[in-house]
Amino acid sequence: DHAGIATQNVVEKQLLAEGTTKEELGREAFLERAWQQKDSSGTAITKQLRKLGVTPAWSRERFTMDEGLANAVKKSFKQMYDKGHIVRGNYMINWCTHDGALSDIEVEHEDHMGKMYHIRYPLTDGSGVVVVATTRPETYFGDTAVMVHPDDSRHNHLIGKSVTLPLVGREVKIIADEHVDMEFGTGFVKVTPAHDPNDYEVGKRHDLDFITIFDEKGILNEYCGEFEGQDRLEAREAIMAKLDSEGFVEKIEDHAHQVGHCYRCKNIVEPYISQQWFVKKEFAAASIEKVNNGEAEFFPSHWINSYNAWMGELRDWCISRQLWWGHQIPVMYCHDCGEEFAFDGDIPTACCKCGSQRIHQDADVLDTWFSSGLWPFSTLGWGNGDTFKDEKWTEEDLKNFYPNNLLITGFDILFFWVARMLMMGENITGELPFKDIYLHALVKDEKGEKMSKSKGNVIDPLVMIEKYSTDALRFTLAVLAVQGRDIKLNEEKLEQSRNFTNKLFNATNYLQLNQEVFEDLNQANIKTPLGRYMLSRFNLAVKESREFMDVYRFNDAATTLYRFLWGEFCDWGIELSKASKESVAELGSIFKESLKLLHPFMPFITENLYQRLSGTELNDTESIMVMTYPKITEIDEEIATQFNLAIEAIVSVRRCKTLIEKGNQKIEKASIRFSKEADTALLKPFIERLGKVEELTFVTEKLDNCVTDVSNSLETMISTEDIDMSAIISKLSKQKEKLEKEIMKLNGMLNNEKFVANAPEQVIVENKKALEDAQGKMSKIEAELEGFGA
Repeated sequence: DHAGIATQNVVEKQLLAEGTTKEELGREAFLERAWQQKDSSGTAITKQLRKLGVTPAWSRERFTMDEGLANAVKKSFKQMYDKGHIVRGNYMINWCTHDGALSDIEVEHEDHMGKMYHIRYPLTDGSGVVVVATTRPETYFGDTAVMVHPDDSRHNHLIGKSVTLPLVGREVKIIADEHVDMEFGTGFVKVTPAHDPNDYEVGKRHDLDFITIFDEKGILNEYCGEFEGQDRLEAREAIMAKLDSEGFVEKIEDHAHQVGHCYRCKNIVEPYISQQWFVKKEFAAASIEKVNNGEAEFFPSHWINSYNAWMGELRDWCISRQLWWGHQIPVMYCHDCGEEFAFDGDIPTACCKCGSQRIHQDADVLDTWFSSGLWPFSTLGWGNGDTFKDEKWTEEDLKNFYPNNLLITGFDILFFWVARMLMMGENITGELPFKDIYLHALVKDEKGEKMSKSKGNVIDPLVMIEKYSTDALRFTLAVLAVQGRDIKLNEEKLEQSRNFTNKLFNATNYLQLNQEVFEDLNQANIKTPLGRYMLSRFNLAVKESREFMDVYRFNDAATTLYRFLWGEFCDWGIELSKASKESVAELGSIFKESLKLLHPFMPFITENLYQRLSGTELNDTESIMVMTYPKITEIDEEIATQFNLAIEAIVSVRRCKTLIEKGNQKIEKASIRFSKEADTALLKPFIERLGKVEELTFVTEKLDNCVTDVSNSLETMISTEDIDMSAIISKLSKQKEKLEKEIMKLNGMLNNEKFVANAPEQVIVENKKALEDAQGKMSKIEAELEGFGA
């Protein structure tokens, strides 16, 4: 989008650095500079997206101020204007003295330690004073009443009397209004209808005067007496000094409160009455109803509560901005007959009512989010006229792509953008623009702190790409993208993802040591036991990852693929294939299909490896990206059960060998007793090869004189008859002796009341953990010694 306020601010700063201003340059020349800035920043954005592997239809890139979308803006504005949804009027709005009118959500409220100023207002009849409190004393020049609660017995006898404003001598009435909080302060409240949103409503209820005391730049006017011409904030100290010298200050106290700031330039925002353009709040009613009827669904689901809370408090949306960069409001004014009319298409040259050519266009521009709110359908050709037809959109687009399935965006623009698209889409097309709304969290540093240049904790994605690769960055973000939680990003996690890419490269290299090119997967052709096992694990990964992605649990989908490709295919499939060379061709086909499954997460490496294993070049063949994504098919549970037993047996044999100091050495014999039904003929060659056993036998009874390892489904036994156990027993005895001393020392400390009373809690916790670990090791050593008959 064209980012109205932000872009104009950037260009204005550039001009100031050059010693000029936008006013000196003029509107047309300024807009030329803004377009240059757009081209520069737009190119940077798309370059970053390409670097991240984002793959939209680049030929259909749109910009909210291109000619086609500008036509759509004018058409939608005119429709809404003609139906009474858009009106112009004097409203109290949020005003930035630099950027002009702001909508409610463009104001950021920050905690601020300021002052509460208590000022004496003399009763006009000379019978005393009333004391009012304010955080903005300069606004008292605009007071047109003082109010008390009608039930406040302390003050209601004064209702109808007048006070005289200090320094300027203007009289204002004391009125009664239930808005006053009797428990706060003195019970007297100054009423400044033109500069406070609550007072604005009070002013309308009581038909008070609305006195504006500063101009659009925040400069005090003639109502402020000797302070006329000063900036309203800079004058505060001088105003208070004058009031104090005249005896009108009761006291000044420190006071914590919230102050609204412009979300772009951080200037303090003022409530201000101004003539602006608004979209009536009723415009959103139908979209709110449809969202709550389930026609759109939020992920995570709790965002529906935030949406409803905001929309329940909705006010008319101020859509006019006092800027030059943006869509100039398509409304003309006639100097002769006073007619005001909206237009679409070309700018009119004559009044639609009287024909006069003395007409001019409204100088303000529309809020950026007005055109962005049209994005789901304006980019598909709605309201574009013939501009870019068959180049960036076609006649069929609206039918094919509206409503869309899914919107993915940040939660921080739920109201800026999402709510606006919902209301614009529903009103203009009759349908909500998307079914599912996935709101992702913020990427923060490893401590969970928001990144900022001042903290020095910014992680630049382009730097991380250079260091770890795009695929590693994408996969890390996916793994960490738990719904509803901010992402805590650190380089250790990026390293893990890079290691994953290395694992995929190594798997490809291994496969190609045996065979250069592999067929595409045809599940009916997978015949070997190992091939069938890996296929069953692949089909399970397809099922789980697709189900997770269907509900936008991207982290669970990524973790599933990591588990299968690293933990099952690379760690076991490839290892087991060393005992089944005939299965390698099948494994290569399964691995190729797995790369399709991983492709949305890691587009670059998967494309590269897929083409390598297929013996093709991307320039000459179809990309993996547009191939059919793997579908859920039947899972062979029986073959999975058998190979799970094989893996359990291999792990058990390896553990058992460590008991006799033969960890990685080949041994002559080992025996296994299964507690579950096992296809021993199928399992034997795999266990012998990976367990490094010359001869494996399967038994139904426990053997004598052997070391054993017991796991869930089996027991491994290795005879000790031909092994000198004395050295092993001696080593275990020394370990036992050392552990006994350690346990005695830790018990001594933890049973010492004085130590426990004085030691830091963390030390106590660490010692308890150390004792627990030592006792666990001791139990294991004692069991081994007992097994050796020692």
